[in-house]
Amino acid sequence: MTQAFFCPNCKTNRTRFNLIEQVSKSVKVDPATGAIVETYEQHIKDPFHAPYRGPSHKVQCATCGVISDEELFIKAAQNYPRGEI
Repeated sequence: MTQAFFCPNCKTNRTRFNLIEQVSKSVKVDPATGAIVETYEQHIKDPFHAPYRGPSHKVQCATCGVISDEELFIKAAQNYPRGEI
């Protein structure tokens, strides 16, 4: 996090954010009970199970609560430099 952030939703917050680390766990569940049947390790051999390709973390505005990708908060800061709003 070396870029400036700005909340694109409330357009007031530039300083208070929550960084949310995302850790995925690949599992196979029983369709009837929802119980975990199998846990996949790093190398998934099931051809019908795509590995997680999402972001490793997200950002939450600590003022209004909106959660989104870090890039959205960075772009908002670039589009609305300090002093413009």
